[in-house]
Amino acid sequence: MANEIVTAPGLAPSSGYAHAVVAGPGRTVYLGGQTALDADNQIVGETLVAQFDQAAANVVEALAAAGGAPEHLVSLQIFVTDVVDYRLHAREIGAAWRARFGRHFPAMGLFGVTRLFDHDARIELMGIAVVPEGAAA
Repeated sequence: MANEIVTAPGLAPSSGYAHAVVAGPGRTVYLGGQTALDADNQIVGETLVAQFDQAAANVVEALAAAGGAPEHLVSLQIFVTDVVDYRLHAREIGAAWRARFGRHFPAMGLFGVTRLFDHDARIELMGIAVVPEGAAA
């Protein structure tokens, strides 16, 4: 069984996230928080959209290193230093999402935080994936 996206009929329709995900059998992968750091330990991008794109690329890279792919994500937490900025750029962030993750939407939450570990970081992504046994590494 693959991971199953669940839409709860008693809740408002979800857009860009799943109400719930039932994980299929496989290996659980816990992804550490990913900001817009590049391989040289430098933040890429000054805008939230640019940083989201790099952080998303980092999530995909970490997941691939563990043998997974974007469709294996079952949960993603998004931490931002400016929720208003995130909402104002939701369309561009959505385009960056689709470029990195396709139209797969795990269970997600957006959290406004005062600051992230790296002072120049505006966003951090932290996820959980369930990679089916036998998935190509």
